[in-house]
Amino acid sequence: MTLDWKLVVDCADAQAQAAFWADALGYVVEDNRALIDQLLTSGAIPPEAVVTVDGRPGFRTMQAVRHPDDPVQDFTGIGQGRRILFQQVPEPKAVKNRLHLDLHAGPERRDAEVDRLRGLGATVLQRVQEPGTDHVVLSDPEGNEFCVQ
Repeated sequence: MTLDWKLVVDCADAQAQAAFWADALGYVVEDNRALIDQLLTSGAIPPEAVVTVDGRPGFRTMQAVRHPDDPVQDFTGIGQGRRILFQQVPEPKAVKNRLHLDLHAGPERRDAEVDRLRGLGATVLQRVQEPGTDHVVLSDPEGNEFCVQ
């Protein structure tokens, strides 16, 4: 038996993090307007729980990105495959991540990929060249570490 999963990332600005990571990974920001309309109509969420981003409604405190080739629930817009959910939390990031993403660009594309990610708002933290590994450690706009190999 397999389980469906999503990676959840705590953050200060869910919409900004989703935009960064969608661009970084070639993912798409989920369009949850059908679910939001259902929840607003039923009174399950108040109007102030919704923001408009890129001309469509989104949840103020959470936003997911998904792989563009994976299936999506029609009635919610929620992805059913490779997915990252960014959820707003009140406290700031305080220490090094215990979990991080490794992006595999390959040695021939690594420098160009690092430059592209810097253009999206990432910061280079360290270049690592050790026996068995050659990668760059970066942080996203909120300071979450990730690597490009």
